[in-house]
Amino acid sequence: MAADPKHLGAEIGFLSILHTWGQTLQPHPHIHCVVPGGGLSPDHTCWISSRSHFFLPVKVLSRVFRGMFLAGLRCAFRSQRLAFHGECLPLANEKTFATFLRTLFRQDWVVYAKPPFGGPEHVLHYLARYTHRVAISNHRLLSVNDSHVTFRWKDYAHHNKQRAMTLSGEEFLRRFLQHVLPKSFPRIRYFGWLANRTRAELLPLCRLLLAQQPLAPANEPALWQCMRCQGPMHVVERLTTLQIFFPQTRRVPLLDSS
Repeated sequence: MAADPKHLGAEIGFLSILHTWGQTLQPHPHIHCVVPGGGLSPDHTCWISSRSHFFLPVKVLSRVFRGMFLAGLRCAFRSQRLAFHGECLPLANEKTFATFLRTLFRQDWVVYAKPPFGGPEHVLHYLARYTHRVAISNHRLLSVNDSHVTFRWKDYAHHNKQRAMTLSGEEFLRRFLQHVLPKSFPRIRYFGWLANRTRAELLPLCRLLLAQQPLAPANEPALWQCMRCQGPMHVVERLTTLQIFFPQTRRVPLLDSS
């Protein structure tokens, strides 16, 4: 849709992050996408910006997303890549599955787009808290004993009111383990000019067309400030536990001020 001249007429890039849980750890699969407000022209000679408060029509996006998602489900069913268990077992029948898909086509699907709240840096900082943890963080746990777990959750239906929920240990683990992804399944994916195969060439081009400073080299060492002389400090060696507890095994100091 972004490539269509009727909408934006640009080649876009974006990243998507998969979330599968809600506040009470029940399944709530959804995807957050971070999309720059514009893209490259088809000939890659200029940057095409979207309107300040409008990117793409979300109602059209919703219908396109619904169609592509359900087409993928139908393809997976025909190639026998879907497994049905428990209450979903009747869907293994082809006619029952087709009837189920028709009910999904009659539903309105949700694609929600909005400008970044607090700026792009705030969005990335917010999403970064979810990319390397599963379902719940330790600070939400209120108590744990031999039989029950109590945790804090936010009730979005009642003005984000903070509430506490107590589950048996077995039920807590059941809910938690639903959100552990299969091995080698990437939670974060990149598309367009942010995709791995094109990013090295097209991302610098985007920055050039937007008159942005080039990024610092990825291998540039991190800097710390010396507390005594205020000079920059560089990592020159990373010590193992053995070297920390037995200093005679060290060859050079950990940090060196310049």
